Amino acid sequence: MNHIPNSIQARDIESLVHPQTNLALHRDVGPVVMDRGEGIAVYDDAGNRFIDAAAGLWCASLGYASERLAKVAYEQMRRMGYYHLYRHTTHENGVELAERLLSIAPVPMSKVLFQCSGSEANDTAIKLVWYYHAAIGKPQKRKIIGRKMGYHGSTSASISASGKPDMHADFGLPFPEFRHTEFPHWYRQRQPGESEEQFATRMADALEQLILAEGPDTCAAFIAEPVMGAGGAIIPPRTYWEKMQAVVRKYDMLFIADEVICGFYRTGNVWGCQTFGLQPDMISSAKALSAGMQPISALMINERVYQAMLVESRKLGNFAHGFTYAGHPVTTAVALETLKIYEEMDMLGHVADVGAHLQAKISEFRDHPLVGDVRGVGMIAALEMVQDKATGAAFDPALKVGARAEKAARKHGLIARFIGDRIAFSPPLIVTRDDIDDIAGRLGRALDDVAAELRTG
Repeated sequence: MNHIPNSIQARDIESLVHPQTNLALHRDVGPVVMDRGEGIAVYDDAGNRFIDAAAGLWCASLGYASERLAKVAYEQMRRMGYYHLYRHTTHENGVELAERLLSIAPVPMSKVLFQCSGSEANDTAIKLVWYYHAAIGKPQKRKIIGRKMGYHGSTSASISASGKPDMHADFGLPFPEFRHTEFPHWYRQRQPGESEEQFATRMADALEQLILAEGPDTCAAFIAEPVMGAGGAIIPPRTYWEKMQAVVRKYDMLFIADEVICGFYRTGNVWGCQTFGLQPDMISSAKALSAGMQPISALMINERVYQAMLVESRKLGNFAHGFTYAGHPVTTAVALETLKIYEEMDMLGHVADVGAHLQAKISEFRDHPLVGDVRGVGMIAALEMVQDKATGAAFDPALKVGARAEKAARKHGLIARFIGDRIAFSPPLIVTRDDIDDIAGRLGRALDDVAAELRTG
C-alpha cells in the first residue's frame, strides 16, 4: 500500500518499531492513526469511531481523556515534576500510595516497590524470589515455574516466566531457570468426559510432577495470573486455585500473583486474588492502577519476603535494585486520584451490576453457529470460535478466522482482543448496560459477516 509522502503513516513506517507487530507486513499496510478518545470510544484521524471493548491493553479502566486526571498530573508537574526514591529520599505521594495499596491488599502485605510497568513489577518479583532464597540459606532454589500460555511481561525475566513460545523465539529465551506447567484451558485441554474438578486435579498433579522431576530443592516460586489475559481470557476451572496453591505450599515455594490485568475491580472484586481465594507472597499490579493514564506499577511483598530483604541488605550494605522513575511524583499522584475515583463511583457495585449484564449478553452467543465456548467473570469475557459446535473442533489456522473476525469487528466500529480464534472482552470499567448492548450488537453483526464469508468460501 502506498502512503502519502510525509503523512503520519509514511513517517511512522520509516521511524518506529511497533511492539507485537509483523514488521514486514507493517511496511506494506502501515498504521491506523488514533487521534483522540472520549468516554469508552477512540477515533482515528479520519473521524471513524470505535468502541474500545479491550480498554486499550486491558488498562483504560476509566475510558479516555479524563480531565480530572489530567488536572492532577498538571498540578503535580507544576509543583514537583520529578524526584526519585533512591537513597533515603521520599515524597508524600509515594508514601500515601504505598499506604493506600497496603490498606486494600487482599491478604496482609508489608511493603510496596514501585516501577513503571507490569513487566518491571514481575521482573522485580522474580529477582526478589532469588534474593529471598539466598537470604534464608537456600540459594539453590532458583527455578521459577509459570504456565504455558501465561503472560507476565516483555523484560527478559518476565517473558521467560511467560509460557508463550512465539515471544521466546530467536531471543535466546527462556532463561535456563524457568519452567512451565500445563495450560488450564478446560474447554480446549480437557480429556473426554473430564469435569472441571477432575481437570483441576490433573493440572495440580502435573505441577507436582514437574516440581518432583526438577527437584523440590531447586524450585523457588510459582507465578500466575488469577485469570489468564494474553492466553485468551482463560477463567480458571472450578477448584483449580485451591489445588494449585496446595502444591506450591507443600514444596515451600513462593507464590507471585500477577494482578496486572485482574487488579482493581476487573474480576468483580478489587483483586482477582479475592475472587479466586489466592494467598500469594507477592502481588504485582499496574494498568488500572492509573487507569492507563500514567506508566506506573506496584509490587506488594509480604513480611517474610521483606525480612529476608533486610537480612541481605545488612549483609551486602545496600538493596541494589531500582528504577529512575519508580514512584514518580506525577504517576503516583494520578494513581491516587484514580483510586479515589473508583471509590466515589462505587466501582465495586457498578462492576457487579454491569459485569453481570456483560456476562449475560456474551452468553447469548452460545447459540451462534461460530461459537463454541463462552466464559467470563466480572468485566472479563471471552468466546471461542469453532469449526464444529458439537465437537469443539477448531478451525484450520490457514482460514485465519480470528483475523477475519477482527477485520469485521473494526468495520462495525468495535475493538476487542483477538487471540487466535478466541475473542476477549475487557471494556473500560465505566461502561453502562446500554454500552454492553451496543458492544453485543456490533459483535453479532461481525460474527454474522464472518459466518457468511466462510459459507461462500
